[in-house]
Amino acid sequence: MNIGIIGTGNMGTILTEAFIESKAVNPSSITITNRTIEKAFNIKKNHPELEVTKQLTGAVTNKDFIFVCVKPLDIYPLLKELSPLLTEQQTIVIITSPVHPEQLQDIVPCQTARLIPSITNRALSGASLLTFGSSCSVATKTALRQLASCISTPVEIHHSITRAASDIVSCGPAFISFLVQKMIEAAVEETDISKEEATTLSEDMLVGLGRLIEKRVYTLPTLQDKVCVKGGVTGEGIKALEAGVQDMFHRLFQNTHEKFDEDLEAVAHQYPPSVFTDDRRN
Repeated sequence: MNIGIIGTGNMGTILTEAFIESKAVNPSSITITNRTIEKAFNIKKNHPELEVTKQLTGAVTNKDFIFVCVKPLDIYPLLKELSPLLTEQQTIVIITSPVHPEQLQDIVPCQTARLIPSITNRALSGASLLTFGSSCSVATKTALRQLASCISTPVEIHHSITRAASDIVSCGPAFISFLVQKMIEAAVEETDISKEEATTLSEDMLVGLGRLIEKRVYTLPTLQDKVCVKGGVTGEGIKALEAGVQDMFHRLFQNTHEKFDEDLEAVAHQYPPSVFTDDRRN
């Protein structure tokens, strides 16, 4: 399998390194490129067999999957440029939520799909979100699922839940990290514990929590019940959380969906009218 990766920002880099570390793809079978080419060469320093090209053609020609890891508004002009180079056997894989694979099929002659990754995939863990365009063959779907399964647990989703699923899978680690940092700050301000001690304990707690969930020892509700003994200290802490959280997460999803709507509107004018419609609220 030969792979091209266009764009080596955060997610492009994560995909590149995860594919290599998982041995899903031989480094010599991966070609990467970036507008600022030095960023691509920085990745090559750790993976000498990796191919770096300054020309888009090098990341496209003879590639089975071409991962397009650029901003939503940059996808359309990029694919217009790439279109003459693509064949029906190849597959363009986008990684951003506002653009649906179906919208790309009037632009490129190849198959189209979307894989929304998570930063957790860098540890060959967590979920990734898959959506296939109607042009994808059974063989292509199988191959992309297998590739994604090397670095994650791939979940095929309907476009109606794209934003909510992405909020949980892709944005979720940042949300949880923010909350834990707030807990650390409060612990330091309210007690004698140092920031270093609180941080180390919190990180170890998160690792242990993840392993409990991974091994299916507990579900989230049963874990809470197990720790929250009646009349104990944990219960008093839960009371504070219940009073503080209120509609916080409702507002979180409202905010992300408002931004998603803006992004959808921004990219919509770039693409021809399509049978694809955004019916996530229907």
